[in-house]
Amino acid sequence: MKERQSRLKAIKNLIKNNTIESQDELLSLLEKEGYEVTQATLSRDLKLLKVGKVPDGRQGYMYALPGDDENGENEAIYVQDFLRGYLSIDFSGNIVVIKTFPGHANTVCNALDNLNMNEVLGTVAGDNCMFACLREGVTGEQFLEKLKKHIPGIED
Repeated sequence: MKERQSRLKAIKNLIKNNTIESQDELLSLLEKEGYEVTQATLSRDLKLLKVGKVPDGRQGYMYALPGDDENGENEAIYVQDFLRGYLSIDFSGNIVVIKTFPGHANTVCNALDNLNMNEVLGTVAGDNCMFACLREGVTGEQFLEKLKKHIPGIED
């Protein structure tokens, strides 16, 4: 029974921290976490956790925990705000520079802040550019990889 509780906790964490669109994707992530589970068992776990699907902001759907519907919808709004405003992303060391359309830096900065990425220490916005300072040890490549999990349609 202990393994089941551990697996359920892992499923919750994966759903909270990733944009997951299918059971296959969730199974793959669970395997990376060290859990061997069948699709049937995963289906039962999702039913037990009352996991549902909410719009992902890109004409698709993603898994969400009960009570996270509003969070999922909010994240979809932030994803749209980010995609509408950014032009390019570049980085050097632990500083990320995101160029935006004029007047969109605050919106993109707010969107990034509300994605609650642990990799980001803080952000600063100007008019057509924003900066994100990454936590010690986090590379620009790692940040971009994590950002693409939240915003799969992003191009760097």
